[in-house]
Amino acid sequence: MTARIREFLRNRRDDGPCMVLDLDVVRDNYNAFARALPDTRVFYAVKANPAPEVLHLLAKLGSCFDCASVAEIEMALAAGATAERISFGNTIKKERDVARAHALGVRLFAVDCTAEVEKIARAAPGSKVFCRILCDGAGAEWPLSRKFGCVPEMATDVLEHAHRLGLEAYGVSFHVGSQQSNTGAWDQALASASAIFRECAERGIRLSMVNLGGGFPTKYLKPVPGVQSYGNAIFQALSKHFGNRLPETIIEPGRGMVGNAGVIEAEVVLVSKKAEADEVRWVYLDIGKFGGLAETMDESIRYPIRTDHDGDDKVPCVLAGPTCDSADVMYEKTPYWLPVSLEIGDKVLIEGTGAYTTTYSAVAFNGFPPLRSYVI
Repeated sequence: MTARIREFLRNRRDDGPCMVLDLDVVRDNYNAFARALPDTRVFYAVKANPAPEVLHLLAKLGSCFDCASVAEIEMALAAGATAERISFGNTIKKERDVARAHALGVRLFAVDCTAEVEKIARAAPGSKVFCRILCDGAGAEWPLSRKFGCVPEMATDVLEHAHRLGLEAYGVSFHVGSQQSNTGAWDQALASASAIFRECAERGIRLSMVNLGGGFPTKYLKPVPGVQSYGNAIFQALSKHFGNRLPETIIEPGRGMVGNAGVIEAEVVLVSKKAEADEVRWVYLDIGKFGGLAETMDESIRYPIRTDHDGDDKVPCVLAGPTCDSADVMYEKTPYWLPVSLEIGDKVLIEGTGAYTTTYSAVAFNGFPPLRSYVI
């Protein structure tokens, strides 16, 4: 919560739950990444928060952009990025979307199988491709599934196939899991990447780049290491596995770039119990999983919650959203301790919500409007 956000919320007209994001924090985060990994290009993960103001600021600061769709590519271009600063980083793309990206000037594409390579060879001839490999994601609060990437043993064949089809086999990528608290998580992935570099070299293919992915955390309830700690650990792992011949590197921060820049203001709609003898209360807010808090699924991301009554005694509470869907419960397995004095109509502040909230918000589920976003 910055002074600028506090002032904005004090003066805004109450029109339901909203997310307010402070661009000064985004600027500070970008500069921190640039200092921590000075020889690494930053490709901001647009999906984290594609607000035009965020993209425009980052483009002006020199950031590149990791895009998951043609729409995101067009957003990055509209914000001032040039096509050579854009990566089509989704490994699952329609061929016509590959062609459209190529027509817009994009020449850098992610793959994780030969079928995807063949699409790019047909629709974006001569482009650069990097192969994403699987990573176990140990230590991440939001681990990524097996949906993306191939086993490292397969990557060399995928890249050789690209080479034979006239594409530039450019490098290897991985993702160590979102909200990764272990600064050493990149070590094993970089060991796999260096082995792929060697195997490709033995086949006459010279790779150039390692995409280190995202995973850089924002602070929620638990402390997290600073960006410089991640930078030091990554550089040590690169030196360990690549020696003096370090590859080009890029990172794809999303949550780490904008997460701590945003705060959601919500309202208590109801406080109740399921039985008179219950010690646990149910607190219903005017925002839930379908209103932007999808990352509370399985209680993976536990946001800090502030109220005007935080100095009062606290009791365990289940936290739920307003919709007529039984899945719209954020925290029940591990209840939140909230003030016993919390009442209907009180405001709550949900911190660390600048990433993966506005874009997860449903358009009109139960008739509720999408989460409003204000960028200051």
